[in-house]
Amino acid sequence: MIAAPKPDLVTVNIDGREIAVPKGTNVIEAARLAGVDVPYYCYHPKLTVVGNCRMCLIEMGMPAVDPATKAPIMDPATGKQKINWIPRPQIGCATNAAPGLHIRTNTPQIKDCREGVMEFLLINHPLDCPICDQAGECKLQEQATGYGRGYSRFIEQKNVKPKRTQLGPRVTLDDERCILCSRCIRFCKEIVRDDVLGFIDRGSYSTLTCHPGRMLTNNYSLNTVDICPVGALTSTDFRFKMRVWFLKQTNSIDTESSVGANTVVWSREGIIYRITPRRNDMVNDTWVSDSARELYKPVRAADRLTAIKIGNVDSTLDAAVKAAADLLRANAGAIAVVGSGRSSVEEQFLTRKLAEVVKASIHFVSRVAAGDGILISSDRNPNTRGALVTGLISRFEHAGSAGVRPASAEKAGKMPALPGGVVTGALSELAARIDAGTIKAVVSINEDLVAADLTPAQLAKVAVIHVGTHANATSAAAKVVIPTTTVFEKNGTFVNQQFRIQKFYKAVPGPAGAVDDLIALERLGTALGAAAAATEVNALWTTLAAEVPALRTMTFANIPDTGLLLDATPWTGLHFIEGETLHYKPAAAAAAKA
Repeated sequence: MIAAPKPDLVTVNIDGREIAVPKGTNVIEAARLAGVDVPYYCYHPKLTVVGNCRMCLIEMGMPAVDPATKAPIMDPATGKQKINWIPRPQIGCATNAAPGLHIRTNTPQIKDCREGVMEFLLINHPLDCPICDQAGECKLQEQATGYGRGYSRFIEQKNVKPKRTQLGPRVTLDDERCILCSRCIRFCKEIVRDDVLGFIDRGSYSTLTCHPGRMLTNNYSLNTVDICPVGALTSTDFRFKMRVWFLKQTNSIDTESSVGANTVVWSREGIIYRITPRRNDMVNDTWVSDSARELYKPVRAADRLTAIKIGNVDSTLDAAVKAAADLLRANAGAIAVVGSGRSSVEEQFLTRKLAEVVKASIHFVSRVAAGDGILISSDRNPNTRGALVTGLISRFEHAGSAGVRPASAEKAGKMPALPGGVVTGALSELAARIDAGTIKAVVSINEDLVAADLTPAQLAKVAVIHVGTHANATSAAAKVVIPTTTVFEKNGTFVNQQFRIQKFYKAVPGPAGAVDDLIALERLGTALGAAAAATEVNALWTTLAAEVPALRTMTFANIPDTGLLLDATPWTGLHFIEGETLHYKPAAAAAAKA
C-alpha cells in the first residue's frame, strides 16, 4: 500500500496556543484540533462555505511587517512580533490556516457577537423543545445554552410559517424552526446533483421549499435531515417515534452494495428505530442512501424464519444438524454448497471449511445492477471481496448484462421506489449439473436459489439444506431448515470494493429460534468430520489469521472503526472497476478437491 503524502504544515496561534495544522485547514477545524470549540450552524466539512449564520465569528490577526522592507515589526512591550488585529470580527468558516495566523475565540467582543446572533436566530423560532423531534441532538438548543444571552429583548409577535410540509416522500419540513443555514440546499446541489431545494421570500419571511414542479425524491434525501442543525427537517418515518436519548447506538455497515457505507443503528429494548450515517472519509464521507436506512425493516417481517425444521416438522438444532449430515453423507460426491456475498468474512470462512470437508463444489450468487455513482455500486453484494480473501471463490469475470426493475420492487405508489432491479444469478453451472444428475444435495447459505435462476423443478431433484433468515422458495423446498440471524443481530466483518475490511456489531438480539450463522456452520462442519472451530468472532479470528494470508497480522479487536485496507495485490488482475457488472466463476481450487 502506497503511503499518503504528508501535508504541508503551518503554525497558527489559537487563543494564545500555537498548533501545527495542514496548510489551508478551515479555522473551525484547526480550532477543533486545538480542543477549542468554535460554534457554527451553516458550516459543514463536506459542503461549500456560504457564511450564512455568522455564529462562527472570531477575531483574526497576522504578524505585522513593514510595508516597504517586509521586516517584522516588534512590540517593545513584549519583545515579540506585533500582531495586527482586524478591527471587526471575521467568520471562521471562510478563513483558512496560513503561516502566522492568530485567532481569538473567547474575547468579550466575540462573546457579545455570539449572543447577538443567537438572539436573532431565536426571534421567530418556536419555543417547542419539549415536543420537537430534534430534541436531544439539536445544535440550536445546545448553543443557545452554551453561547446565548439567556433572555430576549424581542416582544413582538413571531412570524408564523408552514408546518408539516411534505418536501418529499421521506422528509417533512417544519419551516418555523428553519434558521436558513442552507445546508440541505447545498447538499442536494453539490453531493447528489439534484438542485431541488431553495429559499423564497425575504428577511424573516424566507421559507424553504422545492422548486416549482419538483419534489425531494432522490435516494439521499434523508441526509438533509441528518445535517439539519435544528428540528426543521425531520424523517417522516422516524418522526415522533422515539426520543433519541433512549436509543442505543451500534456501529454497522450498509449491506446493499459493495461500497460498505458506515452506519449507526439506533435501537431500544431489542427494536431498531432508525439507521443513520457514520462518518468515514475513506468510504462514505458522512452520507448514506435512503435505501440503506430501510434495511432494518425485514428484521421483524412476517416471513422471518424462526423455527428449525426437518421437512415440515419443528425440530431442534441437534436433530437438524444430524439430519443434514445424514443427507450429505448419503449423497457424498454429489454435493454443492451455495455461498453468499451477504455472509460475513467469518461465515464465508466456515462455509469454505464445510465445503472442503464434504468435497463439495462451491457456487456463489451474484447481484448486479447499475450503480448510482455515489454510494451504491454495481456489485450489490456487500462482501464479494471477502469471498475472494477467504478463498471461498477464486475470481470473477466481467459480463455486460444490466439490471431491470421488477414490478414487485414498487411500493404501491406510497413513495418512489428505492433502488432495486438487482439481477440475481450466476448459478447456471449448478443448474446444468443438477439436470445432469451429478449434484444430488445442495446446501444453501442464506440464498434463495429460485431467485438465483434455479427452477422449482430443479430444486425438487435434489435434497436441499437451507441456512437463512427469511422464508422463500428454497426454504419451502428444503429437507432441513436452520433459521439464522441478520446483520443487525451478530458481529462480523465485510470487505468492501476497496478491499477495506470493516466491522459491524450486534445491535439487537435475534428472534427466539434463530441460530447464529457461525454456530450453524460450525455444527454442520464438525458433524461431518471437520475440526472444531470457535463460534465467537474474536476467538475465530485466531484461526482466520493463521489460515488466511491477507488477514495474517490482524485480530478482530484491532480493526479500527474506519476499517483496514487489505493488500489487494493477489486480485489486481481482476479489474474491479466501479460501474462494471461482475459475475461469478467457480473456484478452481474447490472443484479440484471434489
